[in-house]
Amino acid sequence: MTKRIPLEGADIEVVPAFGHWDGFYDVVGVKKPGGGGCWCMSYRDATLHNDERAAYMKNECEHAPGPGVLAYVDRDPAGWCSIAPRSTYRRLMNSRTIPFVDDQDAWSIVCFVVKPTYRRQGLLHTLLDGAVRHARENGAAVVEGYPVELSGEAGQGRVDMISGYVGSTALFESAGFERATLTSSRIGDRDRWVMRKRLD
Repeated sequence: MTKRIPLEGADIEVVPAFGHWDGFYDVVGVKKPGGGGCWCMSYRDATLHNDERAAYMKNECEHAPGPGVLAYVDRDPAGWCSIAPRSTYRRLMNSRTIPFVDDQDAWSIVCFVVKPTYRRQGLLHTLLDGAVRHARENGAAVVEGYPVELSGEAGQGRVDMISGYVGSTALFESAGFERATLTSSRIGDRDRWVMRKRLD
């Protein structure tokens, strides 16, 4: 069983992944030699092989504004949120299940990762707030996410980690996001929504 590191009283900072490749690798990177993994490339370009994914994301972390934000707890990389303009996500631009709301190039939040030792202590809320702040500081007018709906008969209880990487509608609502439209995408037999927050 993973021992949880309490966040109460800890120094928590959310920073852009730009210039923080080591932190990104620590939270998201595949550590097993020859092992496969997403590297947070599923929405960017899932056709790339594992070694190409690592190189792609390393390059993204070397150029502003970077591919997302990282949460550090007492200087330890603890969590990740992928946020970037929707136009930079190949899968979103070609999606048949996640619709465009309008012609604005919204910044899209597609993924959260929190290390097991820091889970279930509210770090997702901190990451989401930091992601919105990062988007605003880089000129975004609109931020959107595509979370899973946990309420209703089919969605009772906790969502598993495989499905929960997109966040929940309740998480986004707590940060001031509003439901824009229901998608035809489903995770674990649960609905997903386009949820938006205007920053202007």
